[in-house]
Amino acid sequence: MSETAATASPAVSEAATAPPAVPGRTPAPRRRVASAALTGARVVLALFLGFSAVAKLVAHTSAVESFDRMGWGSGAMYAIGGLELAGALALLVPLLAGVAAVALVGLLAGAAVVQLTLLDPPNAVMPALLVVLVVLIARERRERTRELFALLGGRGRGGESRAGQ
Repeated sequence: MSETAATASPAVSEAATAPPAVPGRTPAPRRRVASAALTGARVVLALFLGFSAVAKLVAHTSAVESFDRMGWGSGAMYAIGGLELAGALALLVPLLAGVAAVALVGLLAGAAVVQLTLLDPPNAVMPALLVVLVVLIARERRERTRELFALLGGRGRGGESRAGQ
């Protein structure tokens, strides 16, 4: 037997028989579970925002009272209700979910600040927690958000710009 065959043989056999770093565990299933959990969270958040939006858009007495306490009036109530409804619907569209989450960070952070300063400070916890959730959604959907901006920028999936055509 030659020297090269003798030296290569043990390395090949060790590599072939070496156990995986973590038996039965790969990063892909963990990522799929996280993605599925965030998809479920997107749906629940969309329902929550949808109900909150409807209360504002139909001028439910609780919403009217809150906006009167702040001194903002019905115009702001309808505008915020419309933004919540748009965000809720966009969360349900996979290509728009990342952009919706980024926009909702601002809306929910604003809601937390308003709760702290103008309304009931203990109630600021809910929008603050939802900010964390939408940040996680935005991070998980970042590739789709890049796709959306590429499509809007005219590059499409092929990477070519409209200007170059």
